[in-house]
Amino acid sequence: MLDKLDSLEKKYEELSELIADPQVMEDQGRWQQYVKSHSELTEVVTVYRDYKRVTAELEDVQQMLRDKLEADMREMAELEEEELGEKKEALENQLKVLLLPKDPNDEKNVIMEIRAGTGGEEAALFAADLFRMYTRFAELKGWRTEIMDAHYTDIGGLKEMIFLIEGKGAYSQLKFESGVHRVQRVPTTESGGRIHTSAATVAVLPEAEEVDVDINPNELRIDVFCSTGPGGQSVNTTQSAVRITHIPTGIVVSCQDEKSQHKNKDKAMRVLRARLLDKAQQEQQQQMASTRKSQVGSGDRSERIRTYNFPQNRVTDHRIGLTLHRLQEVLMGNLQEIVDALITSDQAERLQQVE
Repeated sequence: MLDKLDSLEKKYEELSELIADPQVMEDQGRWQQYVKSHSELTEVVTVYRDYKRVTAELEDVQQMLRDKLEADMREMAELEEEELGEKKEALENQLKVLLLPKDPNDEKNVIMEIRAGTGGEEAALFAADLFRMYTRFAELKGWRTEIMDAHYTDIGGLKEMIFLIEGKGAYSQLKFESGVHRVQRVPTTESGGRIHTSAATVAVLPEAEEVDVDINPNELRIDVFCSTGPGGQSVNTTQSAVRITHIPTGIVVSCQDEKSQHKNKDKAMRVLRARLLDKAQQEQQQQMASTRKSQVGSGDRSERIRTYNFPQNRVTDHRIGLTLHRLQEVLMGNLQEIVDALITSDQAERLQQVE
């Protein structure tokens, strides 16, 4: 590990010289590439330098303890040795995490798809709650959201919602949200006051660039139609809604949120690219049979991952056994504690596989 860190520090120093070189600055494309690489190495190099400093200080203290010291000085040195040892161990663990292979999608924007599952109208109302939860989480992070396609029910529920979350590291924060989300509560549609269990599914896809996915235009069937509102009624008479079928895979994407056919087509293509990239990655993961499936996982959308229990004001993530008794805060977008716990659990599991 130390050899690799020495190599990364050397590369970081070389990049520092290159981005300060006036001749390199003249080639803006190359200069920006160096700046990006330099930025990516900054955290690991900073932590490594702290690690080396703490290690050197610890060695000095241990050398002092090997010499003859007065009782009070020895006691102080032993306390310092203990403190520095703990710091060194913490920095070493941090470096191990920083050296784990990066998910190439982590910095990408996210296309999220929420669909009502079992539970009829109550499931659709819960899907709308999840949509609000994620958009509020995005607001708290300073990210931008944009609806790509939506199908509402007559009383404000959501049959389906596809939307974009645009922000640095959005996928790294939200990739573990894929799966079945279950709600237990007395529905507003239920007069008897009985607790019902309903569900909605969430899919989190990294937004794909055109270079990530090669789409042959000849393999697309594009249909246009009039967009519809709640209950199926037509909301305009122009054929602005777009449906794109990718013939080789059978993937169908429709978009009707914009009044412009061109804008709807552009949004539908973005969703199609994300689904095709996701499909390719899913197939690749399935082929890697030697890799143990992660407990946290981000692929199996049939897996029940979380329960929102209203009577007990409780949210439970079943994958990591995390339970929080502040349901309303979570539904208001305060998801960070759950997100951080999932990321930490995933890192711990990957470290075990490496060791």
